[in-house]
Amino acid sequence: MNNAAIAASGLRKAYGDKTILDGIDLEVEAGTIFSLLGPNGAGKTTTVNLLTTLLNADGGTARVAGHDVATEQRAVRASIGVTGQFAAVDDLLTGVENLQLMADLHHLRGAERKRVVTGLLERFELTASAGSLASTYSGGMRRKLDLAMTLVTKPQIVFLDEPTTGLDPRSRRTMWEIVRELTSDGVTIFLTTQYLEEADQLADRIAVLDQGRIVAEGTSAELKRRLPGSHILLRFTDSTDLEAAQRILAGSTRDDEALTLQVPGSGGSKFLRGLLDRLAEHSIEADEVSIHTPDLDDVFLALTGHATTEAEAQ
Repeated sequence: MNNAAIAASGLRKAYGDKTILDGIDLEVEAGTIFSLLGPNGAGKTTTVNLLTTLLNADGGTARVAGHDVATEQRAVRASIGVTGQFAAVDDLLTGVENLQLMADLHHLRGAERKRVVTGLLERFELTASAGSLASTYSGGMRRKLDLAMTLVTKPQIVFLDEPTTGLDPRSRRTMWEIVRELTSDGVTIFLTTQYLEEADQLADRIAVLDQGRIVAEGTSAELKRRLPGSHILLRFTDSTDLEAAQRILAGSTRDDEALTLQVPGSGGSKFLRGLLDRLAEHSIEADEVSIHTPDLDDVFLALTGHATTEAEAQ
């Protein structure tokens, strides 16, 4: 835990009789993207607020950038940046004025102030709109400006609390690209999201939070491997080959209408090669072959007994 960018043990938080976090443990390696995945109300924002010193925990300990969040709050805040679900930009200021204000708050002056502001406008492709009021910005532009403001101080760790909520798919992917660029610069990202695809695309490690507890943690691939259900799908051109293939491949499931055969098993090359060799011995060829494995949607449903908000909306 001494080398971790973020380390928490037994974090607890309750409001009256309602337990929000029920003793969670976290460890985030420096320079990686860690995603806390869960539905609305799971405790994701509370976790961020505890780790960023905006709330005090009822129990447990946490260190961020090597500093205790309870006793070294000033040092923690100097090491981090935070971007929430709602862009914290001032609509009455232009894009450049928002950045200048943030630079002023952190005592950047003169040439350094200008260099930092100009560099961030260029990095986030906001130069052309820098002189326009933030109130005229699209949702994606506002999120980019908000994140740019967070980076004025070049934080070691950036907390992104559901940063793409409400964004269209194109803007969401733009934010993904920016997040990846940050980690390539050595920044540690702590990302909370209810979007399964977002965690799958971005995160080096994922923790699944449900009803205040971490119910699973690992890489996306590790979480998917926890579930049975991997299979090979074979599509044939006629029903004769389909029927013959089912007789050869025990345990397979046939779909006469789609002319497909579902064969339980891993997508490993050895398994797949053996399967195709068995068909070839009987002069049977599949028109199409595809490998199917459980996705994070399946993982989340299996772990929590319910879908995320995103899945329910689909």
